Amino acid sequence: QPHETVVDLAAAPGGKTTHIGALMNNTGLLYANELKKERLSSLSANIQRMGVRNAIVCNYDGRDLPKAIGVQQCDRVLLDAPCSGTGVIWKDPGVKTSRSQEDIWKTVKIQKELLLSAIDMVDAESKTGGYIVYSTCSILVEENELVVDYALRKRNVKVVSTGLTFGQDAFIRFRQHRMHQSIAKAKRYYPHVHNIDGFFVCKLKKTSNKIPETEEVQEAKAKKLEQKKVEKQQQKERAERRNQANGKGGSGSSGRGGG
Repeated sequence: QPHETVVDLAAAPGGKTTHIGALMNNTGLLYANELKKERLSSLSANIQRMGVRNAIVCNYDGRDLPKAIGVQQCDRVLLDAPCSGTGVIWKDPGVKTSRSQEDIWKTVKIQKELLLSAIDMVDAESKTGGYIVYSTCSILVEENELVVDYALRKRNVKVVSTGLTFGQDAFIRFRQHRMHQSIAKAKRYYPHVHNIDGFFVCKLKKTSNKIPETEEVQEAKAKKLEQKKVEKQQQKERAERRNQANGKGGSGSSGRGGG
């Protein structure tokens, strides 16, 4: 919306950025970030060609961008994440042979880290925003629903409706995987069904700027609390034994004195 601060986390070649700029009426501030230097020229050229005047082009690893522009500084973030490209196999069959399972898991790790960075940059207290859109041109559950499910466990966000009137609901059950029920609000698109590239899109609303404690931290705190309880009980038992010993000693002295 106009006058907001928005980030396009993986912006090149600029189609999404220029559309956002148009929606903002060239007001506010639009960060167009791109990791690969060789793609910056096309991004900058498209921004200039389309008359976008409120954009700042950045060249950061998206995972480091919160350090550059700050956390909780943005109203909205778009993350069209780097992915395996399995949604465009119909026009690029090489994807089937150029990606291994190991490559996909490496990509998934990056996607999770990028999504957490995107969430961290958004201000939950924003009056007009507080939203993150996550999308890929992949149809793999590992790169889509499971990444969102991970974010739901690591940050205070919730899935909200995309507002899109077509597309298939995202999975909440797939083979051995079980995802959060709200992920069904996300949308999936298939070339053979919708006559467009395979695609996934999910809209998240940040509910709090606080970062939930990890399971490891929670376990450590629970252990520490339990240890304190044990120590307190041990101190109590030692005090009781001292009192009993003092009591016996006192009665023994009194008996000897009376004799």
